[in-house]
Amino acid sequence: MNHPGPDFDPILDVLPEDVVATMEVRDRWFAEVAVQAPQGRGYFLGDLLRWPAGAVVRVAFLGGDTALHHDIEDATRQITDACNLTFDFGLDSATGRYRTWSTSDTDYRADIRVSFDQRGFNSLVGRDAVNATVGAPDQPMGGRPYQRSLNLSGFPLQRPADWRRVVRHEFLHAVAFRHEHQHPLSGCELQFRWEDDPGYLPTTDESGRYLADSEGRRPGVYTMLAGHPNRWERARVDTNLRPKPAADALLGPFDPASIMLYSFPPAYYRTNPNPCAATGNREDLSAGDIEALRHAYPFDVGAAEAENARRSAVLEVLSAVKELPDELRQALGNLTRHPGGAP
Repeated sequence: MNHPGPDFDPILDVLPEDVVATMEVRDRWFAEVAVQAPQGRGYFLGDLLRWPAGAVVRVAFLGGDTALHHDIEDATRQITDACNLTFDFGLDSATGRYRTWSTSDTDYRADIRVSFDQRGFNSLVGRDAVNATVGAPDQPMGGRPYQRSLNLSGFPLQRPADWRRVVRHEFLHAVAFRHEHQHPLSGCELQFRWEDDPGYLPTTDESGRYLADSEGRRPGVYTMLAGHPNRWERARVDTNLRPKPAADALLGPFDPASIMLYSFPPAYYRTNPNPCAATGNREDLSAGDIEALRHAYPFDVGAAEAENARRSAVLEVLSAVKELPDELRQALGNLTRHPGGAP
């Protein structure tokens, strides 16, 4: 999620490298198997990482006070009001306090484990939050009971001006939505100005941010993201900006108003105005976001049962593949875990 600031200075949310490595292995395998989800069903979200329609997904906090917990719960109501999914924050009516979790937990206190003490804003995607094969076991973020699954850096000290947008963006990740600019049907890969202008001479300000040189030649996306504040290598840029495989996704039309689309600065694009540029008020869910939630988590009982049955059938097909590596077989097994199973 972008912090407020100059339009040439986006700060992008990114998962730890060990988590990304786990996900990339699985995504490459899914792409090779080429299990294609039906088209036009909703949006860009990880189909196999969805929670079951009608599920009660438990949320718990590590740090923060009751007022902050209440505000986060309130901000997420736009999500749960739109679909057949419930976030259970564990509010105790007697004490007025919300559910908490600990880094010493050995059983899942919650499906989504919120923290505020790590760098940046990020979230695991959907049921990866309860997938014990995601991330390294000795790292802060991952799918084990004692690891963070969603982080909102610094919220207890000072929330960003767009904090509601940040919360909704990250909780949409937590219900299996991905970044909209990585939608495989968006065409945004062709819209980004990846490379420097010909003859560009690397020029930075005192913070290390890359700027146009004295002749007005501009740095490309790779160069800009290599500087302050992100300092990414090319491989990390590709991981976070290039399209994701469609094999494990429910796909609908690209939505420039989606809260899941970054507000990239004009310098990132080949032309301006650009069809991949973000529109909308950037705080509330778009009509497309709401439609996607209703497709993924339908209120209609028959539709919900059909969605859950279809997803289970895909998991069964994948699990039956003899060449499936052991770690991916375990990961698929974790995707069948029922949410809210923790005490």
